[in-house]
Amino acid sequence: MVEVTFDQLQAWLVAFLWPFVRLTAFIMAAPLWGHTSIPRQVKIGFAAVLAFVIAPTLPPLPDVPIVSWPSLGIMVEQMLIGVAIGLVMRVTLAVVMAAGEYIGLQMGLAFATFFSPDIGAQSMVLSRFLYMITLLMLLAFNGHLIVIEILAGSFDTLPIGYASLNPNAFDMLARYGSTIFTAGLLLSLPVVAALLIINLSLGILNRAAPQLTIFSVGFPLTLTVGLVLLMVLMTDYASFLERLFANGFQFIQRLIETLAG
Repeated sequence: MVEVTFDQLQAWLVAFLWPFVRLTAFIMAAPLWGHTSIPRQVKIGFAAVLAFVIAPTLPPLPDVPIVSWPSLGIMVEQMLIGVAIGLVMRVTLAVVMAAGEYIGLQMGLAFATFFSPDIGAQSMVLSRFLYMITLLMLLAFNGHLIVIEILAGSFDTLPIGYASLNPNAFDMLARYGSTIFTAGLLLSLPVVAALLIINLSLGILNRAAPQLTIFSVGFPLTLTVGLVLLMVLMTDYASFLERLFANGFQFIQRLIETLAG
């Protein structure tokens, strides 16, 4: 008869529970795995499978009872690490949504909005279109596998029960949010600049010849030119996303190293 002692049971639970908390926090915060269309049971099951696979490769774990205040502190620490990594991916993918907002406003598509359940707010159709293309490109570039590999390697750089997290890493994470505006504006700048010139020209023409119905001509013109420019923009969209994903993965590595101090 196989007998399991209390110490063995605790060692098994500790080796599974603490990595499971970090992985679950990441999956809930990441944009691809944390989508509202994915059932919670699937998310938890996926995190459990990853924790079961990663558990044998973990460095030595601290000798802390699983039901204790230090164990609760370790769980909170793992949750912060997982959420921080997931937020980096969410900020990275939010760049294309910001670019879609900028382009849509200039094209006159500000009224074409609908409720997006994954972000809990109204979003433009163009933003959702670019966002879905970005998710598909992330899968095509095997970005989801790279992120999981980085997350699994974080247990070596940031072992469970690490003494303390470097608070400067959270300041660096907050500053990384500026990527939404800088990279989003960089992506939308060719289309926005061209449409801005057209709108300025129509405004000058309206002042020079008030009898012309500029408003009835301006909207179809900006919409048509915007669609043509979007077709041109799509030719370089894949290379832009490749650089964007590479920068996001590099930042995750720097964030983990900064958290370790």
